[in-house]
Amino acid sequence: MSNTDTTARAQSSTPKAVRRIGDTIFQTISTTSGALILAILAAVFFFLLVQGFPAIATPVNEDLGTDSFRHDGGFAGYILPLVFGTIWASFLAMIMAFPVGVAVALFISHFASRKLTGILGFVIDMLAAVPSVIFGLWGILVFAPIAGPLYAWLGEFLGWIPLFEGPVTPTGKNMLTGAIVLAIMVLPIMTSLSREIFLQTPRLHEEASLALGATRWEMVRQAVFPYASSGMFASAILALGRALGETMAITMVLSATGAVTFHLLQSQNPTTIAASIALQFPEASGQNSSTLIAGGLVLFAITLIVNSIGRWIISRSVKK
Repeated sequence: MSNTDTTARAQSSTPKAVRRIGDTIFQTISTTSGALILAILAAVFFFLLVQGFPAIATPVNEDLGTDSFRHDGGFAGYILPLVFGTIWASFLAMIMAFPVGVAVALFISHFASRKLTGILGFVIDMLAAVPSVIFGLWGILVFAPIAGPLYAWLGEFLGWIPLFEGPVTPTGKNMLTGAIVLAIMVLPIMTSLSREIFLQTPRLHEEASLALGATRWEMVRQAVFPYASSGMFASAILALGRALGETMAITMVLSATGAVTFHLLQSQNPTTIAASIALQFPEASGQNSSTLIAGGLVLFAITLIVNSIGRWIISRSVKK
């Protein structure tokens, strides 16, 4: 018998994979769901583009609508201060939230007792479900009055630092209050995700580090952080996405004037795109409505760019 006949007989005797109806249904649902998400994103983008194009195409020397939208620079003059306020508030919130979120997640996953771990994990998960308006009410009614004396102290003794210079607003409704409230809002998301990522660190890696004589903190640096670095960054990106689009809390705690300034304690503060839309859209119409929708398009683009950059950095770190 030739080798060709033997090979053909072996191939004919090999059982073929059976395509079950459940596999077909699951693949169809998964493919349709993925395509539906892309279609919805595309529909949102084109809606914002079509509705906001009249404001984007407005010449520089023409008004965008009522007095609240009049800017010598046209749409660019209106949106650029809002872009600055959005990025600045989110940047401040992430600076405060990231180290605290990672520290709390690390304590829950590797240092706390089992009973305390369950309690803290439950509290963190519950905080993630609190509506943003609750954080806004807490910020304006509780935190801002308490922080007023602290802000006065910062302005008096640390006024030589550019961030704290200038007259301090007695109401506490400034950019620092907004950033702190925003940091507290994104903290549960970052903590929950980082905790789950830390718990997925291979047990053998941790035990090997401890067996070589490392302390628990050295084990965390040698085994946990290298394994969870991409996940920590991913949790920060998700938290940043919420910070960029937050509306009600910033609207309630920030005395916004649309100024472009890095000062944190003054009454003249930047505002964000989302807060501007929330405040002005209910009474907007015509060209004003187009201006606000165009602002939403810019916020959509910023969020998409930030998430795309985050995905690119994560993919590079995973390949390494």
